[in-house]
Amino acid sequence: MIVDIYDNDTLCGTLAKQNNIYIFIYDTIFLKSESTAISLTLPKQKESFVSKNLHPFFSGLLSEGSLKLIQCKELKIDENDEFTRLIKTAQYDTIGTITIKEQK
Repeated sequence: MIVDIYDNDTLCGTLAKQNNIYIFIYDTIFLKSESTAISLTLPKQKESFVSKNLHPFFSGLLSEGSLKLIQCKELKIDENDEFTRLIKTAQYDTIGTITIKEQK
């Protein structure tokens, strides 16, 4: 599954989960722009960011505590499935300017 990562309304990259590996890669147009990286931990570069765990920057967009429990119950999401939680809860109202949109 692949999702698009937006900074305000500008596509800045994609995040994929393949075989339990998370891969973030910046969009080539975004890389050429004057825009800053979406995170200090994800500096602008052509190479992919590959991790066995969801990158901390994206985990930081997820709710915690009682709000996490409410979201998981209402949306019928496994509490340990961070990628699905990210897709279902970070489409509109997030801390900062980053939003996540599932590719159709």
